[in-house]
Parts: sequence; structure tokens; C-alpha cells
Amino acid sequence: MAAKKSTVLAATGDDTELQRGALRDPALLLVSDWQMARYISLLLCRVQQRLESQIMVNPGIQGLTPDSPAGVQDQTALALGGRWDYAVAREAEVLAMTEALKLQDSLPEVAATSLIGVIAKLEMIVGADRDIGDPTDFPWPHIASVLDDLKAIAGSLPVGSRSRERTRSDVAKHWESAVKLVAALKEEDAAEFSG
Repeated sequence: MAAKKSTVLAATGDDTELQRGALRDPALLLVSDWQMARYISLLLCRVQQRLESQIMVNPGIQGLTPDSPAGVQDQTALALGGRWDYAVAREAEVLAMTEALKLQDSLPEVAATSLIGVIAKLEMIVGADRDIGDPTDFPWPHIASVLDDLKAIAGSLPVGSRSRERTRSDVAKHWESAVKLVAALKEEDAAEFSG
């Protein structure tokens, strides 16, 4: 993993030499990027869920809504900003989550160079389990316990902040990729039906 300046890290503690060393830790940089990718995927998930809720509340099916079918379809299209927005939002969320999973998969290849880097790697492992498994099954409580012990000895991960500019940029990147993907699928469908 190429070294780059993290947008999230601010070392803790009194030892400035330790702080500078920790900030160069590739594991901290990886975890910072992973946290941002997960945050972006959650934002896009919320967008997708809002659009999904609008579809469920007003599906445009006569008998399920009080309006006429034509009126309902017009309202649904207006509320969604177009009939493909839901598909775009869903694909953008998938793209963002895929980025987070790729970062997660690269964890074994990244060496921690500080104790706080080891804590970061364990945070990532425990955090990933929260998404996919039962945190009460072995070995997750045991790993979480070791993580708590390490934090008690060395301190927690540095608290970070996300710039709105970077968040917007990351969301836009996934949204644009999803728009291209959905447009390509739309063209593919149109070609199948016309051919």
C-alpha cells in the first residue's frame, strides 16, 4: 500500500516521536481509508433506502394507492427524480461497499509498525465481524477482549474527522460510476428488445 497522508489521524499521547511514527503506520492509513469507505457506503445505503421507501409508499399500482394509475406514476417519477434513480443508488451503494471490502481484504498484506497500528488492524477485524457475523461466537468476544486490553495499555485509535469535501467527492465518484453502469444496462436492455 502506497504511503499517503491520512485524513483521519491525529495521534494521542505525550510522546511526539511515537506520534510521528504512528502517523506513518500503514495499518493506520489502511484503517482510515476503510472507515471512510464504510461511511460512504452507509450514506449511499440511506439514499437507496429513502428511494426504496418512496417506491413502497407510492408504488403506482392501482388499488394500493388512492390515486389514478397515471397520477401515481407521475408522482413516483417526480419523487424519485427519474425512474432509474433507485437503480443508480443501489449500484452506488454496492460500489462503495465493494471498495470497503477490498480494503478489508488487503489487511493481511499490510504490516503494522506501531502498537496503535496493531490496535487499528484489530479494530478493522472486529468491525468487519459486526457487519457479517455473530459477535458472540468464538473467537470474536476473545478478539474484542484482546483489543480492549491493548486499548487500556496503549490507548484508543486517534479520533478523526472527515472533510465534507472528501465525503462529497467519494459519494460523487460512486454515484457517477453507478450512473454509467445503469445507463449501459439500460442500453443493453433496449438493444435486446429492439433486436
